[in-house]
Amino acid sequence: MRHVADILDEKSEEVVWIGPLESVFDALKLMNEKNVGSVLVQIDDYLVGILSERDYIRNVILDIHAGKKTKVSEIMTRDVVTVTREDTVVHCIALTKKHHTRHLPVVEEGKAIGMISLRDLFLDVIHEKIGVVAEDE
Repeated sequence: MRHVADILDEKSEEVVWIGPLESVFDALKLMNEKNVGSVLVQIDDYLVGILSERDYIRNVILDIHAGKKTKVSEIMTRDVVTVTREDTVVHCIALTKKHHTRHLPVVEEGKAIGMISLRDLFLDVIHEKIGVVAEDE
């Protein structure tokens, strides 16, 4: 049975994060630059929330000026569903289904050490079942 640690060890991506007092506009620019769908919100390396594209769409008027004035802390998800390196892939899939989320921060002692996405979990299951890894095109 595979664990979160197995996925993290295979990923080379950095943890993308932003401070809670930064503007939503800056967070969206960062997500675009890093080609990610969410960023962790941290204070002194401690996870305090997560901001996704969905949070922006649901909570901010689609106006560039509103995005520049709105702080990340105003629309981020505060009750973040997290996992540890020891959690199984099956457990993570169950969490994404139960909480309707696409991203799971991986934490140790309150600090984010990585992020796994529903895509990561999906590809891992495919790899385990049929023994191939889908190539990016």
